[in-house]
Amino acid sequence: MLPRLPHGFTALVTGASGGIGSAVIDTLLASDRPGRVIGVSRRETSRGDPRYASLCADVTTPEGLAAVSRHLQDAPVHLLFNAIGLLHDTSRGIAPEKRLDALEAEALARLMHVNAATPALLLKALQAGLQGRHPVLIGSLSARVGSIGDNRLGGWYAYRASKAAHNMLMKTAAVELRRLNPESTVVCLHPGTTDTPLSKPFQARVPEGKLFDPAFVAERLLAVLGERTPEESGSFYDWAGDPVAW
Repeated sequence: MLPRLPHGFTALVTGASGGIGSAVIDTLLASDRPGRVIGVSRRETSRGDPRYASLCADVTTPEGLAAVSRHLQDAPVHLLFNAIGLLHDTSRGIAPEKRLDALEAEALARLMHVNAATPALLLKALQAGLQGRHPVLIGSLSARVGSIGDNRLGGWYAYRASKAAHNMLMKTAAVELRRLNPESTVVCLHPGTTDTPLSKPFQARVPEGKLFDPAFVAERLLAVLGERTPEESGSFYDWAGDPVAW
């Protein structure tokens, strides 16, 4: 697992209580290679492993980002896996738009904040632990619908736009981080349709065999991320290891 990282590496996973984030943590802890795994979520998570620490923080807020920074205390971070994302929120009346008439500024701003701005601000908060000369792998969940070149169906305006913005922010950060740490690699990751609450309202339309178990997705995304090199930093790959068009 993740052969470029040193034995005993430090990993931080955001969205630790979600389907993919939780599965990523389980996959990491199933190996003896990580020395420290930190799960960040708005609610406490637990594992029967002394290497695991749960940090309750909402990283979509400045206070939550500051809490993560304080917890790390500028210690080197070798793996950062961002698994937070927002597609729908019934409490806020947010759902994927089928038509331009359904687009609302408030929903667009919320998805831009959670899906695009927050992952970039997370890199800012952890910058001290990412720079240097130690190997760093950064994987951040994107989505194929965020690909401008692959957009043939339309719809889902806010989600598409927020993931496209996410990709640009990650690619831009990859350029700077490579100057701050030549051993850093930033990758946008498309997980495919995963059996989680995020995809639940839309699973009826998923072709047979294309709805993936979170454990499978976690294993595949970590494998794909582990295969990337610093020369590929700022790239976009799917769960199968195939590049995705911007």
